[in-house]
Amino acid sequence: MEIKRYTFEYDDQVMDLIKDEGEEWLCYWADENQTKYRHALRNSITYIALEEEEVCGFIRALDDMGFYIYICDLFVTRKHRGKHIGKQLMDRLVEDFSEQVIYVMSDVDEYYQKLGYPIVGSVLEVQ
Repeated sequence: MEIKRYTFEYDDQVMDLIKDEGEEWLCYWADENQTKYRHALRNSITYIALEEEEVCGFIRALDDMGFYIYICDLFVTRKHRGKHIGKQLMDRLVEDFSEQVIYVMSDVDEYYQKLGYPIVGSVLEVQ
């Protein structure tokens, strides 16, 4: 397993992964959103997990001008789940940004709690 920084060469592979996931990720690949999400992947802190040159997961985070890091997306393909790839992606982000506090914006809190991360607040939708 190799974790490395995302580059645009992986756009199509990542978009294919989230399309295969189905409706849950529809907001990222449907219509004009696909162009927006490709832009977001390229302009965020994004890492990919590769197994034998196959993208099997990714993490995307935002840097709040050096104050905090906010994880927006953590994705591992169905066939690679259970191999601790999500944890490896998280660990890489923590390693590279060890001087900053890192938060997760999540709708699957139980996954992050299982990894030992405490809930310290909430994210509320304004509009």
